[in-house]
Amino acid sequence: MKYRVNRKTGDRISEIGMGTAYLHETEKAEAVRTVRYAFEYGINYFDLACSDGIIFKIFGEALHDVRDKVMYQIHFGADYTKGAYGWSLDLETVKRSIARQLKDLGTDYIDYGFIHCQDKLSDWQAFQKNGVLDYLLSLKKQGVVRHIAMGSHTPSVAEQILDTGLVEMMMFSINPAYDYQHGDFAFGEVEERNRLFRRCEKEGIGISVMKPFSGGQLLRAETSPFGQALTRYQCIRYALDKPGVLTILPGVRTVEEIDQLLAYYDQPDEALDYSIVGTFAPPQAVGKCVYCNHCEPCPAGLDIGTINKFYDLARIGDEMAKEHYLALDKTASDCIGCGHCNARCPFRVDQVSRMREIAEYFGK
Repeated sequence: MKYRVNRKTGDRISEIGMGTAYLHETEKAEAVRTVRYAFEYGINYFDLACSDGIIFKIFGEALHDVRDKVMYQIHFGADYTKGAYGWSLDLETVKRSIARQLKDLGTDYIDYGFIHCQDKLSDWQAFQKNGVLDYLLSLKKQGVVRHIAMGSHTPSVAEQILDTGLVEMMMFSINPAYDYQHGDFAFGEVEERNRLFRRCEKEGIGISVMKPFSGGQLLRAETSPFGQALTRYQCIRYALDKPGVLTILPGVRTVEEIDQLLAYYDQPDEALDYSIVGTFAPPQAVGKCVYCNHCEPCPAGLDIGTINKFYDLARIGDEMAKEHYLALDKTASDCIGCGHCNARCPFRVDQVSRMREIAEYFGK
């Protein structure tokens, strides 16, 4: 397992986390074994926006003795007072649901308290008006909630909530289908979505990724909006390459599915290459670097994707990005203009011209 640090909180988070939307379909003893197995193999970050409240007891049984070594996303607005998942912004219902979740988990604190499912501006307005935000903040003040987070599928709404300065983690849906405007949650233009990811990177707000496989649709040719299947490993690499992303949270049912995810780290580079998505990209995405590094190996030894990422971040005011760029062994000024990268780029980026532009911008 590899880990990434949330710069806002200092938490060291596993790149592969675990979602729980489907875990209730597994017999309880096997579900407990699956959660414990995930922990034992390095997964330390879990999203608890589940389909059935039984999940909280499963986690309580599986991880009660290692509670301080794992992190939970708990959603304020996800209602489990009747057992199955519901959505409510009634303040008293939220309070009862949170109390039940904590009791079943066998814990007295929440690592990341989530402003749940903010897809419309009206959702955010209701979250504030109904007193749920004040309740969440009061628990933060008491130490029951350690960090404030939010979940959304909509860039414009996410931006408004980020503007409050409250958010230390954001859960967002990232996959090639949604990013290229295919699917039920494909909200926002290509550049609008990328701008949100870069903002999170700049401000140190970690992103946990929901729906990395587009609900499994991308893994089967017959359901993929592109008519061609991607592998789970291509989708994982795609999401982890996005600015700001710390962890992906695919839904898991069994130990075998955990093993399939962990096999990501055993894959050769060619199995992680998702450059095929360049053939699916809409016109507005063509000519823009997505940091996929399909252009490598560079004859001059440049890490072209990283150079591009630091440049894009620096242009929106991320001072750390400039420092990271200048610390690279090879910078854009070392480009020899051979054109090898241009010939290999699936998004048809003129990287040779871009290296000149970047070298001029940084003065190196």
